[in-house]
Amino acid sequence: MKAAVYAGNQSFDVKDIPTPEPGPDQVLLKVKYSAICGTDVHTFLYDQAPSGIVMGHEYCGTIAHVGADVTRWKVGDRVLGGGGAPLPGAGPAFVTDPRYKYREVGFTGRPLRGYAEYVVMEEWEPVLIPDGVSDEAASLCEPCAVAVRAVRHSKVKLGDKVAVLGAGPIGLFCIQAVKAAGAGAVYVSEPVPVRAEAARNVGADLVIDPTGEDVVARLEELTDGLGPDVVFDCAGATPTLDQAMNIVRRDGQVMLVAVAWTEVPLLPVDWMAREVSIQSTWGGRHEDWKIALELLRTGKIIVGPMLTSSSFIPLDDIQDAFESLIKPTTQLQMVVVP
Repeated sequence: MKAAVYAGNQSFDVKDIPTPEPGPDQVLLKVKYSAICGTDVHTFLYDQAPSGIVMGHEYCGTIAHVGADVTRWKVGDRVLGGGGAPLPGAGPAFVTDPRYKYREVGFTGRPLRGYAEYVVMEEWEPVLIPDGVSDEAASLCEPCAVAVRAVRHSKVKLGDKVAVLGAGPIGLFCIQAVKAAGAGAVYVSEPVPVRAEAARNVGADLVIDPTGEDVVARLEELTDGLGPDVVFDCAGATPTLDQAMNIVRRDGQVMLVAVAWTEVPLLPVDWMAREVSIQSTWGGRHEDWKIALELLRTGKIIVGPMLTSSSFIPLDDIQDAFESLIKPTTQLQMVVVP
């Protein structure tokens, strides 16, 4: 099969490798789409992945072969490449490892994943894609589940005013998930015009350009001088965490969703007297994937504004795609077609 093997030093080697053979309790998935995740881009940028692995964890496809002891699946089933309920003692390291550090151990799991034509998975790992969810939408279920978990982990209440910093894919999903949870208004900070427009198209009540307007002052104005009840940092840029702490209201909550790979400055004296709280969130659990699928099925979350014809790239173009994503870009979401 063809796969994009990470060769180290910000380099992929697209080549033929042996198609994996499923064991008796495993299935072989034919990958249709594998979306490019920001964490993979960071891993590429900082050369964190070991040579010889195949990255990609936002994928979907069809079951091509089932092991002898598999009863849950049959050939032809449309499934997500993850999201299943783990067996006791199983599951991703960020759930099972009590001292998990993504930067150090993020790639100690399965060496062959979604940037390939086929993937072997344990029987419990996939989730069935329901009718009404397209393959394109299914390929983005994992980042949607991340946003769902962030919102479920937050203190958002019906009618709350919410701010979302950053309108990349996770931010766009957070806008929609928090709307589905009952937020009264969602304000977005995003400097890139194409992402700002996408934020409007998925339901943002107002989008602020932080390069031309004081975000803190504008959000104070929009919230009667109080600040938003909850702020989601979906940007992970150098100033956004401190900015979020300055934006949020007294006793409010900042949800840290984005992953910052470099040190970020904080000036607590500016905001700590308001007794604000910060809550981090990571990934999605089985229940988050199921909720995300239902929101996609019912149209409460849409992916159309995030995808264009140029979003879909062949496996052979993955090197150029990653190089473009580590620089300033107008892309919203890129999806590999193995």
